Amino acid sequence: MIPENPGEAAERVVLVDAADRPVGTAPKLEAHRQGLRHRAFSVLVTDRHGRWLLQRRAAAKYHSGGLWSNSCCGHPRPDEATASAAARRLHEELGIRCQMTPLGTVSYAVDFDNGLSENEVVTLYGARHDGPLAPDPAEVEATAWLTLPDLLADARARPEAYTYWFRLYLTAHLPMLRRAG
Repeated sequence: MIPENPGEAAERVVLVDAADRPVGTAPKLEAHRQGLRHRAFSVLVTDRHGRWLLQRRAAAKYHSGGLWSNSCCGHPRPDEATASAAARRLHEELGIRCQMTPLGTVSYAVDFDNGLSENEVVTLYGARHDGPLAPDPAEVEATAWLTLPDLLADARARPEAYTYWFRLYLTAHLPMLRRAG
């Protein structure tokens, strides 16, 4: 059963074509039920020691709950710039504000066992943060700082512990990610 979170139901995503041009909007949960291509972002935060900030998604998330993932991800709202949305969610989920740098764009589609799917055009951002975190427990179950070699080793040893998209970034798009650290 897919949890119905009233906040999730009210959110709308920007539907896009393969070139990331807007073609409309849809409720977020409906876009994930129907596999509609939409705009998204992922933020990869590193610290001065070169460690990567991971979050374990809250178990109650509508999909991929309890899995480790990149620092923050989400969807811009209609009429919201993707960079602004990424900054907003980084603050909402982890309580931090920091300068972000665009790293590139990744497109992927995948179906999950719970009837949901992802069909996203994702802008990746790198960011540096060395201060405290204030995770929102409704979004983030835990955080961890890992070096890239330790992260890659753990993701290879325990792929089921990581979100699909983060594993994809770590394998097919690692050169792009390295620019974050």
